[in-house]
Amino acid sequence: MTEQPETLEGTPLIRPSTTDHPLYDAVVDACRTVYDPEIPVNIYDLGLVYTVEIDTENAVSIAMTLTAPGCPVAGEMPGWVENAVEATPGVKDVKVSMVFDPPWGMEMMSDEARLELGFM
Repeated sequence: MTEQPETLEGTPLIRPSTTDHPLYDAVVDACRTVYDPEIPVNIYDLGLVYTVEIDTENAVSIAMTLTAPGCPVAGEMPGWVENAVEATPGVKDVKVSMVFDPPWGMEMMSDEARLELGFM
């Protein structure tokens, strides 16, 4: 049995994104240009991007995961995301971190991804 980290009741496992920042939609659009090479759906709609934080200096921090920790592109995927988001006008800096808690599950996919993959 895997021991789960202790969390305060009501504390989300995934930090909320900075959805009210003017660059948020453009950063999400940039994330949507990156695809998992084994699944023909972008990483955002797959639910691999957990958090997009943008500070007042337009520095972006992204917490993301993979469909499986042993994914063959684990070492490359953060760089793909960083390059895509860095190209967004107005973005000053990008940091991408990989997290595996909570683990990714198919329920994290958007309806568009489920439809694309034939799950709806």
